[in-house]
Amino acid sequence: MFSPQRRPLHFVGSSPKDLRSLPEEVQDVFGSALLDAQYGDHPESARPFGERLPSKIMKPVEDHDRDTYRAAYIAALPGAVYVLHVFKKKSMKGIATPKPDKDLIRTRLVAAEAHHRNTYEGH
Repeated sequence: MFSPQRRPLHFVGSSPKDLRSLPEEVQDVFGSALLDAQYGDHPESARPFGERLPSKIMKPVEDHDRDTYRAAYIAALPGAVYVLHVFKKKSMKGIATPKPDKDLIRTRLVAAEAHHRNTYEGH
């Protein structure tokens, strides 16, 4: 019986600390989504982030206790999954992600791609 290999999960910047600071229920939802991504599956709660970010960045969203939480990760790089950002949405204008969060995601994507090149493509 075929069992897909679990890809390593890498956290960029403060994302592991940020994930641990979320409500436990939200941590469980995001943890499950990331585990699915590690096995090459598409998590139910995830969709492309959008908002002019590269389409390879995925976004699970979870509402909890009248707050909205988001994670940004990339599973499109061969052999690994990178968590770029985990945060509570603070925008008061509709559903848009605040610019500082999007800028942080872009910066961390560059760092994740550099790590991937050095770690996985150097072999």
